Amino acid sequence: MRIGIIGATGWLGSALGGRLLAQGIVSPENLIALNRTGPRPDYQGHRGVVWARDVADLAGQSDVIVVSVRPGDWAGLGLQAQGRLVVSFMAGVRGERLAACGGRIVRAMPNAAAELGASYSPFWAAPDVTAEDRDTVRRLLSAIGTTDELAEESQIDLMTALPGSGAAYPALMAVAMAGFMRDQGVEDAVAWRAAEAAVVGGAQMLAGRIAEAPQFLAAYRDYRGTTAAGLDAAEAAGFDDALRRALAAATEASRRLGQD
Repeated sequence: MRIGIIGATGWLGSALGGRLLAQGIVSPENLIALNRTGPRPDYQGHRGVVWARDVADLAGQSDVIVVSVRPGDWAGLGLQAQGRLVVSFMAGVRGERLAACGGRIVRAMPNAAAELGASYSPFWAAPDVTAEDRDTVRRLLSAIGTTDELAEESQIDLMTALPGSGAAYPALMAVAMAGFMRDQGVEDAVAWRAAEAAVVGGAQMLAGRIAEAPQFLAAYRDYRGTTAAGLDAAEAAGFDDALRRALAAATEASRRLGQD
């Protein structure tokens, strides 16, 4: 199977291509790459990758086409992919628009952790996507992390807002936490290490156990210590509502992309 990646040197396209090669899921001669800047002598440490001249050349050489470009670039691609599986990483570009290329459409939403092999990349498949296609999509996405199939296309916008945000919300928390520490006279480097301990170190306790988050919170509250006081103050200040508003705004922004 020959895999074509449009946007092969972008953030997500590069992560996917590199990890497909590193894991032996595809060989260099079966990876067709296309970018704006032109061929490179090696690609993610691999030689022998095929560089397409243009979109039509890539489509002609590929069995599966991954579109990893900005949503605004879709209209200008002119992709014709009759009979091929097309996997879009673009936020907001609806399946009905993508289907104009003639391919069988899957929309997936990886995040920045793809380069670490830790992306959660849920996908939605159009009605004509086959069981074999779905297996192919799962195999491709396994190179960059984990995946689930979504029941409805509208849920992709929700995934764009939440797992698609990558480290954005943890970074927002870290900035606020470090800022608080600095305001209390803690030196800058120490303030950042303290924030890292809370945001990065603390989160590791939830890895693989995220559904137990309510029990974690209940345990802190039951102890009635300093963290319980902080949790109560955060909720009273509207922490939960602020996150819900943020996710709603990001979801709506994703939906608007599809209307452009």
